[in-house]
Amino acid sequence: MRYPYQIKSREEYDKIYHKSVEHPLEFWDEIAQHFTWKKKYDSVLEWDFRQAHSKWFSGGKLNITENCLDRHLADKADVPAIIFEPNNPDEHHRVLTYRELHFKVMQFAQVLKNNGIKKGDRVCIYMGMIPELAIATLACARIGAIHSVIFGGFSAQSISDRIQDAEAVAVVTCDGAHRGNKTIELKSVIDDALMSCPTVKSVIVCTHTRTPVSMIKGRDMWWEDEIKKVETQGNPFVAAEEMDSEDELFILYTSGSTGKPKGVVHTTAGYMVWANYTFVNVFQYQPGQIHFCTADIGWITGHSYIVYGPLSAGATTLMFEGIPTWPDAGRFWEIIDKYNVDILYTAPTAIRSLMGFGDEPLKNRNLSSLKVLGTVGEPINEEAWHWYNEKIGKSNSPIVDTWWQTETGGIMISNLAGITPSKPSYATLPLPGIQPLLVDENGKEIQGNGVTGNLCIKFPWPGIIRTTYGDHERCRQTYFSTYDNLYFTGDGCLRDENGFYRITGRVDDVLNVSGHRIGTAEVENAINMHAGVVESAVVGYPHDIKGQGIYAYVIYTGTHGDDNLTRLDIIQTVSRIIGPIAKPDKIQFVSGLPKTRSGKIMRRILRKIAEGELSNIGDTTTLLDPMIVDEIKEGRL
Repeated sequence: MRYPYQIKSREEYDKIYHKSVEHPLEFWDEIAQHFTWKKKYDSVLEWDFRQAHSKWFSGGKLNITENCLDRHLADKADVPAIIFEPNNPDEHHRVLTYRELHFKVMQFAQVLKNNGIKKGDRVCIYMGMIPELAIATLACARIGAIHSVIFGGFSAQSISDRIQDAEAVAVVTCDGAHRGNKTIELKSVIDDALMSCPTVKSVIVCTHTRTPVSMIKGRDMWWEDEIKKVETQGNPFVAAEEMDSEDELFILYTSGSTGKPKGVVHTTAGYMVWANYTFVNVFQYQPGQIHFCTADIGWITGHSYIVYGPLSAGATTLMFEGIPTWPDAGRFWEIIDKYNVDILYTAPTAIRSLMGFGDEPLKNRNLSSLKVLGTVGEPINEEAWHWYNEKIGKSNSPIVDTWWQTETGGIMISNLAGITPSKPSYATLPLPGIQPLLVDENGKEIQGNGVTGNLCIKFPWPGIIRTTYGDHERCRQTYFSTYDNLYFTGDGCLRDENGFYRITGRVDDVLNVSGHRIGTAEVENAINMHAGVVESAVVGYPHDIKGQGIYAYVIYTGTHGDDNLTRLDIIQTVSRIIGPIAKPDKIQFVSGLPKTRSGKIMRRILRKIAEGELSNIGDTTTLLDPMIVDEIKEGRL
């Protein structure tokens, strides 16, 4: 068997899980032996949750790219590492073998070095879903630069905030990106963002869409020109920078409960071990299979299950530039048949959207190559689960319903494909090393099965968040201060009579829209920047496609006179400040908000109204003005 740590039966899962909990240091020491180390670590784990402190494999020296590339050259040099399917199905696809990917990462690592980028520098990457995005990511890791990939849908203001927070010295981008029938002008957005980013000294631009761009002398350079310079220097070999196990690998920004995005930091060794271990076990990956994760590398799913997890396992990973509904709603199915895809890992939002097109796009599609289906980003509802199982998997491909977060680095609770049981809408069982527990609002553990509570984790795992960039106290306050000596996920959870876990949704001020977490405070801050808006409150409500929609209550004193036009103006403001992903689905104008006498907005009440539970609002006697609730109920959209 290629992966000696791959679990092969339910009995083996039970045995290994027990060992991982009873003897975690011994367990993870055995797993870590299967990776390439420049120097063996001195200790497996040091931790203190009260201080938000975790260190894995201390004293070890390694480079993650040697584990993702170099070590596969002996036996997998000609195996496809990345298959790239372009946005336009009529364009030619690309295949990069491990040898070719290794070479291109070397080249771009030298480009970075030629431009003065060194170990510890932060590099912002803002690109379309093309192989050069993976190459740039790996090249940063090769030389020890810390990459911060930003999703291509964010606005200039959001990008600027992230670049400033990371104090990035360089940006890697494209002229543009294709997305369905649209071309996104990425370089233009970067130019706007960099108006207030003095730390950025160089911008490397990859040609992709041939969109006209502005190139600033002394700062901007073309990727292709920089590669030619490297070619004139001869065959590049950039030695992998020796990294400490706990050296920072990347920063990934996620919305928080305050308006300022927080930079989740993952470090080298623990993240690598966790991404690899979860990939191999959850998907039951076998050598030679093709793994198709439909996420964007701008999100953690793309980091862990397009780049680092598959490549560290010597797998073939498929990158898709486009969207599932263009040029028609059969695009995913066409890709699966074209490449004989074995594993499909996508979001419930995409599944629900494709369900809406009926069976027509599935006609003349074989899909017989599929062996494993997966979902990520949010709990999948039962109707979508059954459609996915019957129409796509032909009731013959196990569905892994994976629960995890940016902060966890990899999958935490999920069935293992074909090994442990699945249950529609349930993530089911924790992976080895994960010790979940449910607590009440006071932090008291809720024992037994058939119970609900707030989901916490009581012991560290290798992929755990290390800090929030530049502000460790924020990390401690957000994840480790709510309940003593526990990591708080922010999610509510049900544990059924079999001990299976089902995530019931966020219990903090964070929305889950199309599988992406968006802080209510961040959206409110953007709405409040619109001229005429006095105050706003944002909550989530059930949405047929997105899972959760954004419902905004807005106090507006402007003199526009046209409510619909004002709504469009507010949506435009949010899109410009954060990006289209955060725009409200519903905007209700109100004369006031339900507040306590101390001035706190009672979002619980607003959430109930948005969800349509008008007769179950709860106690309003503590409100400063209880009458405002009736007014808001009457005006509900």
